[in-house]
Amino acid sequence: MLGSLTLILICQLIGEIITRLTRIPVPGPVIGMVLLFCGLVFFPRRMPSEVETVGGFLLRYLALLFVPAGVGVITHLDLLMKSWAPLFGAIIVGTLATIGVTGLVMKFLNRRLACAHEETRQ
Repeated sequence: MLGSLTLILICQLIGEIITRLTRIPVPGPVIGMVLLFCGLVFFPRRMPSEVETVGGFLLRYLALLFVPAGVGVITHLDLLMKSWAPLFGAIIVGTLATIGVTGLVMKFLNRRLACAHEETRQ
């Protein structure tokens, strides 16, 4: 189990190193998660089976990992109050854009599925 946790942390470390060296605007843990995913997909027999157990343990206590972020928000509440309008605008515009794109994708996929269903009938 300790080896699996070490593997997860090494993937995160490699992600951080890649982020720092390439200066891409993606968090290191995200790159590490992609690396771990690729390892699980392409080398399933070489990856320890306990990775699932460790991942489940971390997910069980995921809410605790948001405590430092919440403290950071409270600490910088004055900064948030100064720039509430751009934040509010970004949240509203982002939400509307997400809803719109999701609707368009669903419309496209429904039409495509209907066409494929009609072709199989004929």
